Amino acid sequence: MADIIDSIKQIDFDESQYYKATYEKTQIVLHHTVSNGSAQAVANYWESRANRVATCVVIDKLGVIHQLFSSRFYAGHVGNVADEMHKFNLPYRSCSKTSIGVELVNLGGLIKKSDGKLYDSYGRVFKGDFIHYENGYRGYKYFHKYSDEQIASLKELLIYWCNRYDIPTTYNKDIWDISKRALAGEKGVFTHTSFRDDKSDLHPDPAMIKMLKSL
Repeated sequence: MADIIDSIKQIDFDESQYYKATYEKTQIVLHHTVSNGSAQAVANYWESRANRVATCVVIDKLGVIHQLFSSRFYAGHVGNVADEMHKFNLPYRSCSKTSIGVELVNLGGLIKKSDGKLYDSYGRVFKGDFIHYENGYRGYKYFHKYSDEQIASLKELLIYWCNRYDIPTTYNKDIWDISKRALAGEKGVFTHTSFRDDKSDLHPDPAMIKMLKSL
């Protein structure tokens, strides 16, 4: 695992944008950025806001891992899940404190318009690899595909983190919808959609699922 650590690129990220308090890490939460630029651009956007929302790591489209701050620390990457916890009669907790967030640079959901073209959430014509979900997923039928390089780098990172923090790598298919296990703080690898109804990251890319099953 030394190779994955040596390959990580460091981004100079404002320390006021995350919390240096430490808590036991029991979960890893997978996100995508809804953007298509560089990891530095993602960091710059987070620094422009005052709400301390960020993940410690961003994986760009080429699979390069960029670290903004230590996985021991945290920022508010999960968000408010009070409504979701209420549905399961769970006491509220800050899910971000005990989880490690990782972002994949990806445009997320795409919309097919009457001209037959796909558009991203910024209204731009999409050009790239995509996945079509016949029955849709979280309000979209089309999504930007995660790159093979991203998935490969994420696999190495998950193996490293799961070993370091004693987090099980067992794949559970409930991570693609609201999961009581996730909200209750059960140890494991989850997606943002495991916690919130209003999110669509990650989407269930078959290549991503295959990787997660292989852990």
